[in-house]
Amino acid sequence: MEYKLKAIVKEIPKRYPNGEMMPKERRARALAVIRYADDFVIIHDEIDIVNKCKEVMEEWLNNIDLELKPSKTRVAHTLQEHKGNKPGFDFLGFHIQQFKQGRHHSGKNTKKELLGFKTIIKPQKEKIQLHYKKLDECINKMSSFKQSELIGKLTPIIRGWCNYQSPWNSSDAFQKLNNLMWNRLWRWGKRRHPNKGRKWIARKYWNLKDKGWRFTSKSKTFTHSLPKHTDFSCGIRWTKVQNARSPYDGDESYWSKRMGDKYRTSDPQKSRLMKIQKGKCGHCGLTFRSEDLTEKHHIKEKSKGGNNSDKNLVLIHLHCHDKVHGKR
Repeated sequence: MEYKLKAIVKEIPKRYPNGEMMPKERRARALAVIRYADDFVIIHDEIDIVNKCKEVMEEWLNNIDLELKPSKTRVAHTLQEHKGNKPGFDFLGFHIQQFKQGRHHSGKNTKKELLGFKTIIKPQKEKIQLHYKKLDECINKMSSFKQSELIGKLTPIIRGWCNYQSPWNSSDAFQKLNNLMWNRLWRWGKRRHPNKGRKWIARKYWNLKDKGWRFTSKSKTFTHSLPKHTDFSCGIRWTKVQNARSPYDGDESYWSKRMGDKYRTSDPQKSRLMKIQKGKCGHCGLTFRSEDLTEKHHIKEKSKGGNNSDKNLVLIHLHCHDKVHGKR
């Protein structure tokens, strides 16, 4: 299925522009095909061309005994309602839609002219519900676990989802999830101590000194807090990959910078180390891949007076880190 879709994505543009690099002005009006796995979107500002593309897709898929799934196929306008279809569309967990704006907030075209509208990308409602359902199920399963264990289980779920959503307009979704999580964790605490009052439960499970309260496990040696969804920044802009670039083109400076940007929101220090090391592991010397797990390794151990400064840290593969500490 994967290679067949690659073929049609290449085929559709051939029916219209010739595929060569075009000036920015013309590129803005050109047919755009965006594909990820078996999901794809075809974008153009003329409805006749969009409908023709749909016909081409159906014809091509029929030749290989496949068809477009009706429930996932729709023709929509990004700004206005079209034949009963609401404006905007969902793609890869996001809802993309354009909204009318005044001159101070309007988007601009390639000539810096005001468009009168702005494109907004938000988390899809169904994905927000699915994320909360996952958190809710986790809390249900851990009703008898320690608070620190619950925090340890919920933290990577929240952090991973928020990092994925952070480049877009996610502030409303993050605030909504904050409220849902506060109510859900309050019920978790109330269920564990049905005979205790609200003040007692609040003092036991929340850090009341922190603005807005924070779900915190406290002990004599450490405190472990659950991150809020609103702790994560929204609207972070990511730079597109330059034309004709490849991870295998030998430009280590360019790709190490992009790899460093991977950690920009979750761990700024990892981002700095990635750029300093030009995208290579400080132990084995191999180039990091996007799917690799990494770990910060202390050059001088903390037990021997080392610190957490960039100069005393090196970024290495997680399996390299295990090897280093396995030798000690």
